[in-house]
Amino acid sequence: MLTNEFLFLGLFLAVTIGLAIPLGSYMAKVYEGQRTVLSGLLLPIERLLYGLCGVDEREEMNWKSYALAAVFFTVLGGVLLFIIEMMQGWLPLNPQNIPGMRWDTALNTAISFMTNTNWQSYVGEQAMSYFTQMVGLAVHNFLSAAIGMACLVAMIRGFSRKTTDLLGNFWVDMTRSVLYILMPLSVIFSLIFLTQGMPQTFRKSVVATTLEGQTQTIAMGPVASQISIKQLGSNGGGFFNANSAHPFENPTSLTNFLETLAILLIPMALVFMFGAMIGNKKQGRAIFIAMLLLYLLGLGVILWAELQPDAHLQGMGVTNGMNMEGKEERFGIVKSALWEESTTVTSNGSVNAMHDSSAPLAGLVQMTNMGLGEIIFGGVGVGLIGMFFHVLLTMFVVGLMIGRIPEFLGKKLGVFEMVMSVLGLVGPSVAMLTLGAIAIAVPAGLAGLNNPSAHGLSEILYAYTSAVQNNGSAFAGLGANTVFFNLTLAVNMLIGRFIVIIPALAIAGSVAQKKVVPSTSATFPTTNWLFVIVLMSVILIMGGLTFFPVYTLGPILDHFFLLAGKAF
Repeated sequence: MLTNEFLFLGLFLAVTIGLAIPLGSYMAKVYEGQRTVLSGLLLPIERLLYGLCGVDEREEMNWKSYALAAVFFTVLGGVLLFIIEMMQGWLPLNPQNIPGMRWDTALNTAISFMTNTNWQSYVGEQAMSYFTQMVGLAVHNFLSAAIGMACLVAMIRGFSRKTTDLLGNFWVDMTRSVLYILMPLSVIFSLIFLTQGMPQTFRKSVVATTLEGQTQTIAMGPVASQISIKQLGSNGGGFFNANSAHPFENPTSLTNFLETLAILLIPMALVFMFGAMIGNKKQGRAIFIAMLLLYLLGLGVILWAELQPDAHLQGMGVTNGMNMEGKEERFGIVKSALWEESTTVTSNGSVNAMHDSSAPLAGLVQMTNMGLGEIIFGGVGVGLIGMFFHVLLTMFVVGLMIGRIPEFLGKKLGVFEMVMSVLGLVGPSVAMLTLGAIAIAVPAGLAGLNNPSAHGLSEILYAYTSAVQNNGSAFAGLGANTVFFNLTLAVNMLIGRFIVIIPALAIAGSVAQKKVVPSTSATFPTTNWLFVIVLMSVILIMGGLTFFPVYTLGPILDHFFLLAGKAF
């Protein structure tokens, strides 16, 4: 049985990588303004949008203007979403007559979706009208993803251009992200999901009578269209509270395969797009290999932890003592583990099993994936930005070792680039650890715990890590729909979004103005296995120094408690 499961894993990775490579080449053409297979259909629409919005596609921006546009558009979208959530009781497409949300929940949700986090402290099918789900949440799934992709493209241009302060046009890059990439892929995935029984309707909830004679309310709605973009855009917020463990969000083995593929497809493709845009595909492949090896390492640990027989369960008569708590029987342990790894190495945050029920070491890997900045493929745009921060830090370390000024892609790296990289790497961790420490020190934070001791600490750590890294998944045991958690997690989301994007654009603006320095025999190569190994080492050491002490008190201690026969 396990042999078939591992063959499935190999097939999944082969298909996903095989699709990501040509998609990356296509995306490079889109952002470089070249003609693509969709240009005949979409180019008139693109130009119409520019005309209506007064955008000159030939006018480019420096990094400050680009950053201002990205921040302004993000905040404006959040304000509009907050208004929709508060007023949904008076808006159309609300057959269940759901009232407006509580102010702190609405604020948390608006910030969550505008930052591509999609943290949900509410029950989607009970708290959100169809109008809010579609016009509010689904629209932000497109826009927040497009903003991250646009900022990444600007950073890539910073390294590919020379002696200029122009990085492109934010409005053009964002429009092309939606029109040429996110929208076509969403249509394709939505149509496939419909064939598998995923609902797409405006009908009100259905009241059914069960075999026991009890009544059950079955929530309906426009599900398929939202699920496609939630996965493709590294959003993760579900239509239903159970997310992709719900049979309407993930009805079959095929949808489970495709949703997992959609989580990784664009993040993988962006790495190949980077290689194409800088004219150095070997560089893109080197970074991709480092990501893939780290991905497989984390997946291996999760599988090992989840497949270990549990003495507690064996004592209860469970066959083989395998931990199926919180997992769907139709997916099993291996497919659930694949999803857990995929959704936490990206900023996706969707689930097909409850992470709170994972083995402690599996939870450790999930938190580590997020804590590193979700750089192992990462979310759409911001994940690769985080990897660039680690690459620049790696080149700084190498420069110290060989006694040379650090450089990357022919651009000399100075103090400014190093400071911005460290800010983008350390800033989210400081925010997460600070607010997490406050949460475990005040009654309002401890009141949300459903589990004591090390597992309770893991729940809080997971929440603040997920928020600051704009992931959105959670250990389900934490009751987070309180004023305290809604506000502190919202602050974490804002810090996590802007403390990555703004330094990235600042670095792009700085390196774009520099000349390209020709390679010499003393130049450290960045396309071979030595670079891959050094890069991975820097990532793991950086993560270990930052998180190991607190993880020792959380998931690691939880693991030893489990070995000693104590569970929470």
